[in-house]
Amino acid sequence: MNFDYNEEQQLLADSVRRFLQKDYDFEARRKILASPEGWSARVWSQLAQMGLTGLPFSPDYGGFGGGAVDLMGVMEAFGEALVVEPYLATLMGAQLVARAGSAEQKRAILPAVVEGRMKLAFAHTERKQGEKLGVVGAPIADKLVVSSGSRLFLADRADLKMKPYRTMDNMVAADLSFSRDRAEPMPGADQAVAETVDFATALVCAEAVGAMKFACDTTLEYLKTRKQFGVPIGTFQALQHRMVDMVISYEQARSMACLACARVDSAANAAERSRAVSAAKIKIADSARHIGQEAVQLHGGMGMSEELKLSHSFRRLTVAAQQFGDADHHLARFASL
Repeated sequence: MNFDYNEEQQLLADSVRRFLQKDYDFEARRKILASPEGWSARVWSQLAQMGLTGLPFSPDYGGFGGGAVDLMGVMEAFGEALVVEPYLATLMGAQLVARAGSAEQKRAILPAVVEGRMKLAFAHTERKQGEKLGVVGAPIADKLVVSSGSRLFLADRADLKMKPYRTMDNMVAADLSFSRDRAEPMPGADQAVAETVDFATALVCAEAVGAMKFACDTTLEYLKTRKQFGVPIGTFQALQHRMVDMVISYEQARSMACLACARVDSAANAAERSRAVSAAKIKIADSARHIGQEAVQLHGGMGMSEELKLSHSFRRLTVAAQQFGDADHHLARFASL
């Protein structure tokens, strides 16, 4: 299959990358992380103005009707820049509303999401009934889609008890308590959750590919400039071989992410979609570990310093490898389909 973007997808990816390079460099990101909020309302507004919050939603609600493939270039750019705004969390919540919400719920929520006026999150992972763990974006979401048994509910953030914190990769998240009494039921459930989680997993794969690209690029530049015994260390054959292996891992991961996004958009059935997504996640987890560890080792001790963007990319790759199921989970799912 063709792994190249079409002209519109490439133009969108390039425009997002230019914006992030100009207004979301590493120093700007550090200031955002140092703020009490841990995210930027100004950046969120700019993402909405660029049309990114409306990209995967129906034109009936002001969106552009795009799919996972259209979002892949955006997510790669986000992965390179390590964007911490709750973009994917909001898309997940809104996708669930689009797939499982009532007509009234869709009219009330989707246009607001498209315009950037509303942020959502999806609370799914459960420790025990009514307690959700690691809900990314929850402290800043206006509404949350919450699973309970086989059903989905819409809840206002103010009606939930939360314990907010920052994750290892600097995302804003929370553990929360949920009661059906103060929530609004949604008509759909199981199929919508499976479709949305596969959609989000494919996009996390694309985001991880972006972080891998940065790790490869910055490591190659370091090998060209860091000198030992009077010559660049990139002239040492053993390090050249390791760098080549990193690039091969990146290319393989990108190909699998492309396949997963394509199947999310056009698979003939749920099994075909899920197999492609799980296969991609297995490869992404392997490549994230390989590229992250090699990049840090080739930088030496400074590779783990807080002042170096690479250390933040390493943490994001570590979390991405676990997000929506680790390699073991997806190996078991792939084998069962």
